[in-house]
Amino acid sequence: MSYSKLFGSGFTERNKDHFAAIVRVAMDDGMISEDEKAFLDRLARNLQINEHDYEQILLDYKTHPINPPHEFNQRLERLYDLARMVNLDHINGESEIVLLRKMAYGLGFSSSSVNAVVDKALDLVANEADLETFILEMKKEK
Repeated sequence: MSYSKLFGSGFTERNKDHFAAIVRVAMDDGMISEDEKAFLDRLARNLQINEHDYEQILLDYKTHPINPPHEFNQRLERLYDLARMVNLDHINGESEIVLLRKMAYGLGFSSSSVNAVVDKALDLVANEADLETFILEMKKEK
C-alpha cells in the first residue's frame, strides 16, 4: 500500500500542526537522534510537509504547542496514522518504538498506559485493522 492511500486529500494543514507537535516531542530531550531524524524525514514526506515548512518547524519547534486532540477518537486516529507509518516502513527498532511511545504520550495518553497502548496499536496495524476496528479495540484497553 502506498502512503497516498493512507490519508485522504485535504489533510496537509491539519498535519502541519500534528507534525510540529511530533517534532516538539522528539526534541523533549533537547536533541533529535539520527533515528528520530530519519523517522521525521519520512513522516514529513508522508504527511506532505514541504521542505520549507519542515525546516521552519525544526527551527521554531518551541513556538508550536503540543495540542493533543480533546476527543479520544481523534487521539486514536492520530495514533493509528503513526502506527501504520511505522508498520508500513517495517520499522522494528527499539528507537522507533521509543519515539512512538513519546508521541503517544504527547498525544495525551498517560505515562502509565503508553507502553501497552503503543504495543496494542502496533499489533493491530500489523494485523491490518481498519480505523474503525482499531478504535474499537483500543477502547477496550482504556
